[in-house]
Amino acid sequence: MLAKPDYLNELKNTGDFLTLSRNNEWHLEASEFALENGTRVTIHDTGVIEFQPRVTTTKDVVLSSAVHGNETAPIEICDSLIKQIISGELELAQRVLFIYGNPKSINIGLRFVEENLNRLFNGHHTVDGTPMNDERVRAAKLEQYVSDFFDRGNAQSARFHYDLHTAIRGSKNEKFAVYPFLHGKPWKKSQLQFLLSCGVNTVLMMKSPATTFSYYSSFVHGADSFTVELGQVKPFGENDMTRFAKTKQTLTALISQNEVEYPQFNAKDFELFSVHRTINRTQEDFSFTFSDDAENFTGFAKGELLAKDGDTSYVADVEGEAIIFPNAKVALGQRALLTVVPMQIDSNFV
Repeated sequence: MLAKPDYLNELKNTGDFLTLSRNNEWHLEASEFALENGTRVTIHDTGVIEFQPRVTTTKDVVLSSAVHGNETAPIEICDSLIKQIISGELELAQRVLFIYGNPKSINIGLRFVEENLNRLFNGHHTVDGTPMNDERVRAAKLEQYVSDFFDRGNAQSARFHYDLHTAIRGSKNEKFAVYPFLHGKPWKKSQLQFLLSCGVNTVLMMKSPATTFSYYSSFVHGADSFTVELGQVKPFGENDMTRFAKTKQTLTALISQNEVEYPQFNAKDFELFSVHRTINRTQEDFSFTFSDDAENFTGFAKGELLAKDGDTSYVADVEGEAIIFPNAKVALGQRALLTVVPMQIDSNFV
């Protein structure tokens, strides 16, 4: 048993791990304790708390939020779940690791402090010739906490990681998920059913490796892992939490039940897209030709101008090519835009 830090009694009484993390932006002394129902609670660091129920488990679940600090709705969902677990209101059937990715960025109400944390995973936090900063150090630590969590699980346990976000822009499809590149492995219909139960019927299939947290867990640990976009960015207190009721209900069932039954799979329930191309910003003079309020999944006619990067112009090269995650203010060399095209469920799904 680790030494008892000063914060432990207050955490036991309030369950408020979010405030504790925000008050300790980059580091928190590790500790552990047990709940009355036998669940073991381990605080690994600021924003990183693990729950190990007394019962035999079959799933290892990572639920992360605040990888971008201004995306508040997922933070509020996780805050509520953690409080329910610590109070004993919610009893777990599965191991679960909650992560608030970037507590300092929560405090300043911005996506990041110095550098986009979700561009630093899968080893991209440590690059020869690139100075370290707090977010790079944090990415390396988060990878280690996830690795340690999965490595200590039962060898037969299924692994899951849902990295919860909200998007900068509105979307024609309010909630959508990003399915990381699987390197030839099949996509899973069961995971689409889980997402649909969360209120997410739109899924974007990636075609290449990425620097994201969800790709790290998928690629390194074989987890069923997704970036889940639950709506549009709003400040604390301005989220209509009724819009996330299905998501919270499904996550609650995932971690508190031995098995969760979903409705029978029906391909017609889903809108699937595959990545057509990535457009990176390489010049200071970079701009989009569409308005700042153009929504994710807005489609363009073939030949229509999308963006200008210095002297380079990008036009839609297929009819209906649609935009995702446009951000003209990213750092040079980073992705400014994904474009996508519709796809159908086929033999690559099992």
